[in-house]
Amino acid sequence: MPYPVTVLTMFPEAFPGPLGVSLIGTAWRERGLWSLETVDIRAFSDDRRGFLDDTPAGGGPGAVLKADVVARALDSLDGPKRPLLYMSARGRPLTQARVKDWATADGLVVLCGRFEGVDQRVLDARGFEEVAVGDAVLAGGEAAAMVAIEACVRLLPGVLGQAASLESESFEDGLLEHPQYTRPRTFEGHDIPEVLLSGDHQKVARWREEQREKTTRERRPDLWAAFADKTTPRG
Repeated sequence: MPYPVTVLTMFPEAFPGPLGVSLIGTAWRERGLWSLETVDIRAFSDDRRGFLDDTPAGGGPGAVLKADVVARALDSLDGPKRPLLYMSARGRPLTQARVKDWATADGLVVLCGRFEGVDQRVLDARGFEEVAVGDAVLAGGEAAAMVAIEACVRLLPGVLGQAASLESESFEDGLLEHPQYTRPRTFEGHDIPEVLLSGDHQKVARWREEQREKTTRERRPDLWAAFADKTTPRG
């Protein structure tokens, strides 16, 4: 059985986008390891003009996607119960830990908002998890949905060519990944670090670990603090 992903969106033509290329796309189109379905929210409007939004209660600019329209779109889906994600700048951050949980579920349903967002009542009533891909606001949820879906699907068994490539990635153990190099040996006056050419696997492993720690300290002090706390012996 493929891992089913359903996207509720006003713009189904935005998909598959980057989900249709490289190993992720091959795993879908050729190998059948996962499936992608888009549902046009507009089709569930009861307005003859296809309106699916209204003005914010309490006043203010913009429009809000209506709870009843989103509910009808969601309730049209068949199959097992799957995690429900709503891509929103006010959501909890997308993390590798959350992605791992979703990858072991029975698939995903992802709701893409527009305008000022979605009526909170349908999010609460249906149990959506609000997910943010960064501290920035996008025009809609489609790009963010692709990020979450790719992060999840790439963890499915058999999607990536080498499962070992997942083991030392950023966030797997709380640290960011070490820098990578390949030929040519010298590029615009910059050489590959000698230790990587030494053939000494222990030195290479030690250097990479040092680089992971250094990069995490410099770029993500929040991650470094959590890592240091986790690895500090308790007296």
